[in-house]
Amino acid sequence: MDLRVSWDLALAAMLLSLALCMVIAWVYTLTYQGLSYLRGFAQTLATAGILSSLVMMAIGSDIGRGIGLVGALTIIRFRATLKDTRDLLFVFASLVVGVACGVFAFGVAMMGTFVFSAAMMYVTWSSFGSRRQFNAILKLQLPSNPFQQRAFIDVLRRHCRTFALINLREAGDDIQEHSYHLSLLEVDAKVPLLRDIGTVPGASAVSLLMQDTSIEV
Repeated sequence: MDLRVSWDLALAAMLLSLALCMVIAWVYTLTYQGLSYLRGFAQTLATAGILSSLVMMAIGSDIGRGIGLVGALTIIRFRATLKDTRDLLFVFASLVVGVACGVFAFGVAMMGTFVFSAAMMYVTWSSFGSRRQFNAILKLQLPSNPFQQRAFIDVLRRHCRTFALINLREAGDDIQEHSYHLSLLEVDAKVPLLRDIGTVPGASAVSLLMQDTSIEV
């Protein structure tokens, strides 16, 4: 460590880095929506800032130390693979907060942690960037009577943004088998849709296959 940095100031920088990175790790666990959550990754986020703050204090304003550190890091091979760019962003946030604490920019570190955490919670819990289409495949049997056909189409218009007939075949006894591709107005529309289809005279063998991806949602 640079001898010009007092031990109490260095300790304060590392403890503040730990506290702020724990906030970032908490936000990560709170907003995580994937299927393969790793406790070790959250712990890494909480402690990574200590190392980056320590590195910045050790380097100080010495260019030679900085070049030596870069050379030392090139020898180390980091084999961990991050599958989600969002995880990479959290790692970078922890390291940057540690760097800010390491150069004693405590105000910048605290403000940056607050803004980053608030932004991540907003984009996670809002509909920002989402393209929810709630696609589904509907199959049913329906009499070829025009009145019943119109009643069925009226039901689709109430619950679907768009719909398209993809297959139609005769099933005998004046019964037709329909297959539709639907774009529902909302994911919860499937229950009232099936209920209203049940009120259409002659509708039978109704099946609805949802195709929306939970990862995107």
